Amino acid sequence: MLRYLAGRGHDPWLIDWGAPEQSESGLDLVGHIAQKLAPLISTIGRPVILAGYCLGGTLALGLGSLSPAAIVTIASPWNFDGFPAETREEIGRMWAEAKAVCARLGYVPMEVLQSGFWSLDPARTIRKYVAFADMVPGSHAEGAFLAVEDWANEGPPLTYAAGEELFERLYAGNVTGLGQWSVDGRPCVPQELDCPTLSIASLTDRIVPASSAPMLAENWTLGLGHVGMIVSGRARELLWDPLSGWLSKHGG
Repeated sequence: MLRYLAGRGHDPWLIDWGAPEQSESGLDLVGHIAQKLAPLISTIGRPVILAGYCLGGTLALGLGSLSPAAIVTIASPWNFDGFPAETREEIGRMWAEAKAVCARLGYVPMEVLQSGFWSLDPARTIRKYVAFADMVPGSHAEGAFLAVEDWANEGPPLTYAAGEELFERLYAGNVTGLGQWSVDGRPCVPQELDCPTLSIASLTDRIVPASSAPMLAENWTLGLGHVGMIVSGRARELLWDPLSGWLSKHGG
């Protein structure tokens, strides 16, 4: 998607958060925004459009007080009351079981996060791997499947404090949706941002339901899944092209 946007004349920058240091175990989500994201943005030297995918969109909204040129969220959670009650309960149980080990490690391994995603729709996970078993070795389908699985499973861990804030304050407490989340003492209220904002959600997203997406100045709903919004065969038509137009409209 970024290669495509660059080809359309945009100047996309991709943030790589890297792997957390042991000394950063106490760095929560707000800390990532204030101590990592904000200083990085300040070095660019010009107003930027922040576009965040999944939790990246949540973090982008947390940076809204720094007056970006515009903000786009893609498949991003904000109102956690929009998740089904059984989903929040399952994620809460998963965190309760993993919390003590994560505290000792100082971080939340990707395996913990992935087990939470799998629990949202176990039958779909099984169907996915059954379909993989039927793919022709060396085929494009097999290569595409492996590429997506590598991307989904090889991410670095979260710091312990970021995981704790995510599961306890956001999923369980819905501090974002209730307007109780703040960065550097400034409440994060998306509806009060004075820059152009766009929320893109999917009606078939099982990981971040459309009902949990932030309500911004503009709101699009698509018929693609959580991962499909970025990498599916229809992503270019339904998301990349319209997003390029929106970015151009707002100087991106």
